[in-house]
Amino acid sequence: MPRFAANLSMLFTEHPFLDRFEHAARAGFEAVEFLFPYAHPTDEIRQRLEDNGLQLVLHNLPAGDWDAGERGIACHPDRVAEFRAGVARAIEYAQALGVGQLNCLAGKAPAGISEAALRETFTSNLARAAAAFKGAGLKLLIEPVNTFDIPGFYLNRTAQAISMLDEVGADNAFVQYDIYHAQRMEGELAATLQKYLPRIGHIQLADNPGRNEPGSGEINYPFLFAHLDRLGYDGWIGCEYKPATTTEAGLGWRRKLAQ
Repeated sequence: MPRFAANLSMLFTEHPFLDRFEHAARAGFEAVEFLFPYAHPTDEIRQRLEDNGLQLVLHNLPAGDWDAGERGIACHPDRVAEFRAGVARAIEYAQALGVGQLNCLAGKAPAGISEAALRETFTSNLARAAAAFKGAGLKLLIEPVNTFDIPGFYLNRTAQAISMLDEVGADNAFVQYDIYHAQRMEGELAATLQKYLPRIGHIQLADNPGRNEPGSGEINYPFLFAHLDRLGYDGWIGCEYKPATTTEAGLGWRRKLAQ
């Protein structure tokens, strides 16, 4: 049976962020993840984790101006200094919060920049981040994101991510495989998971269409969960979906799995 982490940027959002930890624990989650911790002091987040017996399994590096629509800066040639500062800040938070892996969002490809320049910028930033993470005992993740939801997102396919990681050559750098994004861009979920599982450090889920909870769409999640068990995946699966109604009302899929 897979282990599921509540994504607090998507679930329990009817409550203030720091209150979502308690609601996740009440719902039976033992771990959480979220997009960014940087709006809150580390001691506040750590206290909520400890009070509710929760493990933090993932958050992202700083990703530019999220509220303005930016979705990462790692491929932006003119933002390298900002990216490097974000790496240092992310490590500081990770060490304070006890999380072992961080996700780097590539970002939308800036207009007028060649593919060669985008790739060189991204891989160079990844190499530097992976080296810094290695010294801090952290894993670096990169996530392909579908270009229907985020037009222009630079990293958008699994094979592309693997190619980037091969170029970087860091043994602490892995793919974050989001089943929803992969379904929209390439399908072949079971075969891709089997082929690349040793290169996958974390998995996330949502159903398609709608990005709602498992069981609401076309993806055969019971099959995929059993497939991951057969493959020996022992990591967490982040529940990064939009509840169709309320979070609690949409958790029936977890109860069905436990039957």
